[in-house]
Amino acid sequence: MTPTLYLTRNGLLEPLGQSQVLAYLRGLSRDHRITLITREKDEDWADAESVARVRAECLALGIDWRPRPFRPRPRFIAPALDLISMTHEVWRAARDGRAQLVHARSYIPAAVAWVVWRMTGVPFIFDMRALWPEELITAGRLQRGSWLYRRIVAVERACLRDAAGVVSLTQAAVAHLHKVYPAEMASQRVTVIPTCADLERFLPRAPVPPAPRVYGCIGTVLSGWFRLDWLAAFIAAAAERDGTAQFDIVTRDDAVQVRAALDPDGALGARLTIGPRAPADMPAAVAGHDVSVMFYAGGEVSELGRSPTRMAEVLGTAIPVVANAGVGDVARIVQDHRVGVLATGPETMTQTLDELDHLLADADLPARCRAAAEAVFSLEAGTRDYRALYAEILAPAPQNDLR
Repeated sequence: MTPTLYLTRNGLLEPLGQSQVLAYLRGLSRDHRITLITREKDEDWADAESVARVRAECLALGIDWRPRPFRPRPRFIAPALDLISMTHEVWRAARDGRAQLVHARSYIPAAVAWVVWRMTGVPFIFDMRALWPEELITAGRLQRGSWLYRRIVAVERACLRDAAGVVSLTQAAVAHLHKVYPAEMASQRVTVIPTCADLERFLPRAPVPPAPRVYGCIGTVLSGWFRLDWLAAFIAAAAERDGTAQFDIVTRDDAVQVRAALDPDGALGARLTIGPRAPADMPAAVAGHDVSVMFYAGGEVSELGRSPTRMAEVLGTAIPVVANAGVGDVARIVQDHRVGVLATGPETMTQTLDELDHLLADADLPARCRAAAEAVFSLEAGTRDYRALYAEILAPAPQNDLR
């Protein structure tokens, strides 16, 4: 088995760590001896039962899990210190023979992997996840042309040039990268692996008796790149149309802030619920919705690289989506598979609901949603593509025939 190092600043105890890190590593650990370095948030680490459960699963899979604390502040100093400490940890692993390949999930781990590659020659995968510098600009957390922006772009360019392989979430992002970095991308090995879902967990829900319609929304809505005003407009229009409709926001965001944005007058009361779910409870939470709503800051360059995890899980549960165009490959998937409605602005939510009512009357809709999930977001397909990329990078170089 090939010793492989997997780096991520996401926590394995987070929902994302469960669905987008451990889910893949379950399959990859059959062929690779994986050391997994993560950054865990204090509130997740405080859940001793979850920590014990994840430790036991990693042990059973042969994964050497090395969690470290996640420190978000001071704002710029904490990531810099994390980069230094992670670099030292990865360099030691490479030096000791515990890494013949480094899989770097997102930009800071990729910068670490690049530095270690320069020192040791151990190849690395730049698993981009999204166009991070553009996301920071869209969220108002970074200014284009600033010193920090130029440094992040320099890292992006170096990693795209020198990585043994690049993974993108969307075809749209790959097309953008070829325009911006034609030389670096010309001979680069690129694999597109959308955000996948474990479709053995997110199963089509059983038929439900007539009941008030539940509109759901999953994940952060206070990130800065989620269109909270669109969600508020949608909820207001749906509540006015149907006095029995319910709304469930499944998020780890601050519930007080979310409620203030979505129901400032308190008119919805108990019809609006806001709160987190444990990773093990997410399939049941999604299955409790009739429709899932997701609005991102579409139209920005940042959104070309986005592949919402929630979309994979929702479609796997055979539930349609209400989304917006300009977000990765979302519009193409919705239109090609006829699994949702695309809103065009806060002022058009009444028309969006008209289209949604028409779509929900289609008896074949649940089957199409599930089929789309299996075709685009299958965890098995994603794991297979990762395994193939690993094998291609680690394959011995062909020997020249000197006869």
